[in-house]
Amino acid sequence: MNPIRVMVVDDSVVVRKIVTDVLSADPDIEVVGTAVNGRIAVGKLELLKPDLVTMDIEMPEMNGIEAVRAIRAGAGGQGHSRVPIIMFSTLTERGASATLDALSAGANEYVTKPANVGSVGQSMESVREQLIPKIKALTGRPVTAGPVPAPRVAPPKPAALRTGPGKTPAVLVIGSSTGGPEALAKVLPQLPASLPVPVLIVQHMPPVFTRQFAQRLDRLCAVRVVEAADGSPLLPGTVHLAPGDHHLVVRASARGLHTGLNQGPPENFCRPAVDPLFRSAVTAYDGAVLALVLTGMGSDGRNGAGEVRAAGGTVLVQDQATSVVWGMPGAISQAGYADEVLPLDRVAEAVMRHLSGITSARRGDVLPGGAR
Repeated sequence: MNPIRVMVVDDSVVVRKIVTDVLSADPDIEVVGTAVNGRIAVGKLELLKPDLVTMDIEMPEMNGIEAVRAIRAGAGGQGHSRVPIIMFSTLTERGASATLDALSAGANEYVTKPANVGSVGQSMESVREQLIPKIKALTGRPVTAGPVPAPRVAPPKPAALRTGPGKTPAVLVIGSSTGGPEALAKVLPQLPASLPVPVLIVQHMPPVFTRQFAQRLDRLCAVRVVEAADGSPLLPGTVHLAPGDHHLVVRASARGLHTGLNQGPPENFCRPAVDPLFRSAVTAYDGAVLALVLTGMGSDGRNGAGEVRAAGGTVLVQDQATSVVWGMPGAISQAGYADEVLPLDRVAEAVMRHLSGITSARRGDVLPGGAR
């Protein structure tokens, strides 16, 4: 298999060298060129024909967001308008906002720049751990360590036959990762303000990013979207997005069902992770769960989806053709846990079909056994 051809775009000599050295040390990757700003990068696309581009955000002449827009519009050769792009971001309010702008413009993924590290060696290790798995996932190559994406071509497995009738959903839980921000920005605005169940989401994202992402979604949606806080009641029409570095779960108490946050060990290399959310929802809602898994690398959510289905809940996943990486939804589909495998533009319709006919009696914080 030919090496993955990568172009590195950054105005910092130091960052370009760190990224180039890290990538060049991997036998599956070849750095075919560099650029010091977005304008030069766009001009080099046709010549270098990279399989993937890493892109800084803050650069002179043409910044990373402008470069992403230009590439997606076909600048640099129409044949390269769909080349995967990974942004280099900073863990700051400004960096998070710019990264979300870049994802909205068409970037596929991002990594955070090393911050407060004591040596070049530590910086290189940080880049290696974050960047290489994402490069390989976005180009359909196997990853030897960390999250492992599903193969690019793998037929869905028919869902296992149920032993009893499915339960009417009392909650919607969603998991997503690579490509998830844009997928969520397409699905959630199609849900009505009268949504009869609460929604909880795990999107793999660091702190700062999740707060800004929740605010952006809230502006787009008829439903209310908030970054989840510990102890919030679970009410219909409100979406709780897991904050970075915290698992989000459903907890029961004398006052009903509410959100819970914890910093337990990462699962599937992630915190927040999808599996803890799905498991807790199954327990709290006695299996009356509608689970949705969108695009993302790795297999987070597979075990939780199995528990949802075994308890009488329903599992929907995004299909391969519309996923940026068919890792998480693919793992669930290939395990036989997916009731439906859907293109992104049919996901919201399927969600509402499964929630249709739910009366106000099913709304709110229903405790196991039906107590309120």
